[in-house]
Amino acid sequence: MSRSGAVEQRIAPSNPEKPRAVLFDAYGTLFDVYSVAQLAEQLFPGHGQQLSVLWRDKQIEYTRLVTTSNHGAHYQPFWDLTRAALVYAIKKLVAHADATGVGSQFAINFQTQFGTRIERLLDQYRHLSAFPENHQVLQALKARGIPIGILSNGDAAMLNAAVASAGFDGLLDHVISVDPIRKYKTDPEAYALGEQATGLAASQIVFVSSNAWDALAATWYGYQTLWVNRYQLPFEELGTQPTRVGSSLRDVLDCFPS
Repeated sequence: MSRSGAVEQRIAPSNPEKPRAVLFDAYGTLFDVYSVAQLAEQLFPGHGQQLSVLWRDKQIEYTRLVTTSNHGAHYQPFWDLTRAALVYAIKKLVAHADATGVGSQFAINFQTQFGTRIERLLDQYRHLSAFPENHQVLQALKARGIPIGILSNGDAAMLNAAVASAGFDGLLDHVISVDPIRKYKTDPEAYALGEQATGLAASQIVFVSSNAWDALAATWYGYQTLWVNRYQLPFEELGTQPTRVGSSLRDVLDCFPS
């Protein structure tokens, strides 16, 4: 840390040292946040895919809003933001109130009409599908003696439920939530939690994310990074590239040859 107490960001070296541990982002990387689309389509015909995308985008937008506004005075746990983002997405896409429907009566009608569907989608989010290769990759890393962890915006209850549902119990050495510091990624203090948990410098850790913004910020912080580009998207245009790019979680094994 600097003398002011702020966490400093360090650019990962161009010739990185041999990594000694790996940390994974959870939502979007280990767990498929868009796997809710099928249920969303059943509950909101014609809107399922669009709803799942808007839900995710608004969820991330809310993490940035509460982290950067008023020095974090408006922080809410990730589960609360996830619920709020879902309600917003439903209101934007399918709940059309006329001028006389705005206000308390609309709130009552909204809950009556959509409350059960909201709870079903949130329950699905607690048990998101894991990407099919993940379990095998985690087992392979474990067999090679590599310390493995999650570093996530998710709060502890969310992460524990997702890990158990995916069958990852016993495969992870660390499940790290940003909730204790009340700051979401991409705040440097969030990435610092990985160093604190492992006892290693960021430059000795591979941080894996399917979210380009997350891979970029982790690179800026000083991690070796693997961006898992599952959907063949362009990377962020801010002048920095991740250490490595792959197309599935299997590519992390190349960082730790057996």
